[in-house]
Amino acid sequence: MSVLTSLRPRAAVPGGRVTLLGTDLPIPPDGTPDVTIGGVKSRVVFASRRSIDVLVPADAAGGALPVHVADVAEGALALDVAIVLVSGVHQVDSPLCAADGAVYFTHSGTRGAKAPVPLGRLNPDGTQDAMAVDIANPTSLALGADGTVYVSSRFEGRVYQLSRDGCAELYATDLGVATGLACGADGTLYVGDRTGTIFRISAGKSGESTRHVEPYATIPASVAAFHLAMGPDGCLYVTGPTLAAHDVVYRVTLEREVQVVCEGFGRPQGLAFDASGMLFVADALAGGSGLYRVDVRATTPIAELVIAAPHLVGVAFDAQGRLLVSSSDTIYRM
Repeated sequence: MSVLTSLRPRAAVPGGRVTLLGTDLPIPPDGTPDVTIGGVKSRVVFASRRSIDVLVPADAAGGALPVHVADVAEGALALDVAIVLVSGVHQVDSPLCAADGAVYFTHSGTRGAKAPVPLGRLNPDGTQDAMAVDIANPTSLALGADGTVYVSSRFEGRVYQLSRDGCAELYATDLGVATGLACGADGTLYVGDRTGTIFRISAGKSGESTRHVEPYATIPASVAAFHLAMGPDGCLYVTGPTLAAHDVVYRVTLEREVQVVCEGFGRPQGLAFDASGMLFVADALAGGSGLYRVDVRATTPIAELVIAAPHLVGVAFDAQGRLLVSSSDTIYRM
């Protein structure tokens, strides 16, 4: 008897590739198996007696959706499909979740261009605020321990801080091609210059327009952008796509030692830690793209695919622990 036993992974963004595992799965002599997700016909890209690979339909509803294969005994399998939260954005890095429930996102634009509304904010009540700040190519966002929102500009080599009313104040300059941002518990801000330097900006006094900037660590240059996250161990975690066949996740220790945490990524981008200390990494390489989970405390950390997605650039967790992922143009909530 044909039976579905499991899904790999168990969550996906529309367009993501999911594997259905089972026993004695049917393969019609004149085509591929008939598979639906949430009642919507799905495209089958591979089929055998033990597994079927499908692409999640673009018009699949979000939430836990039943998975069905024609002529296979019904089971309790359901796929968690992401819900569109914000569309029409231009993300280069992860969105930012503030403590009050707001989600900040970017309209980054092409290099050197200034979008009329470079930043946006989705409020907890579902309304959106347009933030027409004077920032060229807003790239990465970070949240300070005091709730301050920081924004990097890869074109200007600057970092700004935002007020709640949407005003931008210059925070630091001369940061190269400023991309990834992360903030320590003591207010120290870290900035990734994609040419290979990670800068440390010491917290200054209120009202100062610039702060003390110093090189903190050096890693290989990136062809796109650095992405930074502060770990619960106080170490800085970094990704940055290169021209290498395989890229890695780096850890910069408190002693400034650069270590390789996990290998085997194709185009690793945004990263974030959940409340339990697990690291999540967005990988955008075609064929292996999706969101991966890594236990950085393990002796030999291994990346596990947890969300299938065609093109992810960012990941974040909100104040309630809910997971957000983003492509370059859409932000989803799981």
